[in-house]
Amino acid sequence: MDFTGKSVLITGASRGLGKALALLLATQGARVALVGRNLETLKQVEQEIRSQGGIAFSIQADVADKRAIYPIAAQAAELAGPIDILINNASTLGPVPLRLLNDTECEEFGEVLEANLLAPFRLTKAVTGSMLLRGGGVVVNISSDAAVSAYPTWGAYSVSKAGLDHLTRIWAAELAETGIVLFSFDPGEMDTHMHAEAMPEADRTQLAKPEAVAVQLVSLLTGIRQISSGSRSVAGEAI
Repeated sequence: MDFTGKSVLITGASRGLGKALALLLATQGARVALVGRNLETLKQVEQEIRSQGGIAFSIQADVADKRAIYPIAAQAAELAGPIDILINNASTLGPVPLRLLNDTECEEFGEVLEANLLAPFRLTKAVTGSMLLRGGGVVVNISSDAAVSAYPTWGAYSVSKAGLDHLTRIWAAELAETGIVLFSFDPGEMDTHMHAEAMPEADRTQLAKPEAVAVQLVSLLTGIRQISSGSRSVAGEAI
């Protein structure tokens, strides 16, 4: 895939993997719509991209708020063009320090599902209609090894990512032959703010850098011949 002129919508784009992907895709000619809750940090990423000759736009929004979804999709399309690639990267751990399921409030569990599962569902619905009309597009859902491994205290996050993986598989099957590609991507353990919150005692020198993981995901995207070449599900595991 050639990213030149492609419109890319990235949630959770103000830091970590989202930021790294935005910077890398912009250097390859993509028009990047950055979504996040903190406008100041989004603007910093936008300015960094623009200083390197790239094209980026900031959209302040909370993807966990269902009322924000269609405004996000509409604003991104207006600013960057009809969305060619959606990367559902934003997610939350829930309460930290992480808790056992018996110590997790129902409301807290629900908040994690809203951000990690329902938000990607809603945003994918909001953009795939246009993709269907145009005959192609790509949706990438950022997953985790916690989606398949039962780690104590990671319950709400794990369930949300397991659900996201299966949601992706079902959608890929339903949209087969439409030209829309959907896949989940497990980035592995990265040196990010979220990882530090979850595991503050971890040795950061042993963690992958978001910039390196971004290269691996973009390489997978590059391997898609054309956005309109037919839907398939691709398993990506960076680390």
